[in-house]
Amino acid sequence: MRKGSAAAILAGLAVAVAACGNAPTTTQPTASESAPPAAGEKALQGVKLEVAAKWTGAEQKNFEQVLKAFSDKTGAEVTYASTGEDTGAYLGPRIQGKNPPDVAILPQPGLVQQYADQDALKPLTDAVTKEIDTNYTPYWKELGSADGKPYGVLIKAAHKSLVWYRAQAFDDAGVQPATTWDELVKASQTLADSGTAALSLCGASGWTLTDLFENVYLSSAGPENYDKLSKHEIPWTDPSVATALEKIGQIVGKKEFVAGGSSGALQTDFPSCVSEVYSTKKAAMVIEADFVAVEAVQSGAKVGEQAKYFPFPKVGDTAPVVLGGDVAVAMKDSPGAMALLQFLASKEGGEVWAKLPGYLSPNKNVSPDNYPDELTKQLGQTIVSAGDAVRYDMSDLAPSAFGGTDGKGEWKALQDFLRNPSDIKGAQTALEAEAKKAWK
Repeated sequence: MRKGSAAAILAGLAVAVAACGNAPTTTQPTASESAPPAAGEKALQGVKLEVAAKWTGAEQKNFEQVLKAFSDKTGAEVTYASTGEDTGAYLGPRIQGKNPPDVAILPQPGLVQQYADQDALKPLTDAVTKEIDTNYTPYWKELGSADGKPYGVLIKAAHKSLVWYRAQAFDDAGVQPATTWDELVKASQTLADSGTAALSLCGASGWTLTDLFENVYLSSAGPENYDKLSKHEIPWTDPSVATALEKIGQIVGKKEFVAGGSSGALQTDFPSCVSEVYSTKKAAMVIEADFVAVEAVQSGAKVGEQAKYFPFPKVGDTAPVVLGGDVAVAMKDSPGAMALLQFLASKEGGEVWAKLPGYLSPNKNVSPDNYPDELTKQLGQTIVSAGDAVRYDMSDLAPSAFGGTDGKGEWKALQDFLRNPSDIKGAQTALEAEAKKAWK
């Protein structure tokens, strides 16, 4: 156990237990006032915790290794529940039934505000907040806060401005990684002419289409307009949105560019689209975040050899860097919940996870040397030293009804656009109607 960790966990326990009584206190108990565990017993021996997150498959297995490290350290017994893609639909009934998980991992910071407004979250203890202040920049702390009060820990970051490709497909067609959108369109044509679809689109998973839009929009419209659109301060009928959709249509509007055409794309989810690139070899590229690495490895490709990536090409003046992330929050006044959040916010917890594929840490004190390959090290450094033009995933900042619900809002409007990429005005009208409802 790291020096000082036991005392920190005990301090967190004392604060959390005091909070359970709902009575106002003027002083917080210190670690020395708490009864220490018996000899040979760990700080949370006998404590049971439930953690709910959206991850399945390889991502779930990796996260369970992190939870095991916490259990080994503290003695707590942790069970994992998968929320599926629609985290809000899973958590809503459990919150209403007063049976939420101890800790939930939210894929959208917008949900932090939503659940805080419902009094469904527990404010972070001083011990957890101190861990965040030590290891994170204020930007990441703010994303886990509501009305200036910290509720969540950004435990996992995603670099969403990447185009992954199968090296052999590029070599066979004589294609080079694109640096501009025009080069990407040209490369797509060359790949299609060589007999390989340029792109596998994960259209059945609507969030992947929002990622594509955000990169094109950030690059073509610029960071200032991106901020305005993310807050619905300009409408989705704005000409800047039309420009972005026109650019996207240059690729998704050509049947031979997309594996299975638009109808095939709408039946392909994530991670099946990654398998189409590296396993069945139906396509040469997939546009998605660093966590593609996990699925590429599952398909038998080695990252840096068969599975390579290049930065999302510039569409306009801005080289886009869009980040996503997952926020851990406590939904029960449970000492174990706060101890787990403290562990997830720590350098120690981040480094356990960083050694596994498909993970990037927003924790500035997690050394990139922990990452399993050179490409991930480079991405990790980008996350830590990101500049002012970096923006957080727009759909994840939006109300869940617009930016994070399967079959509704932005997801459905962009899926409908994929069916008919020539109807730009219709797509804009649908997006604006959905946005008005969500922001109302």
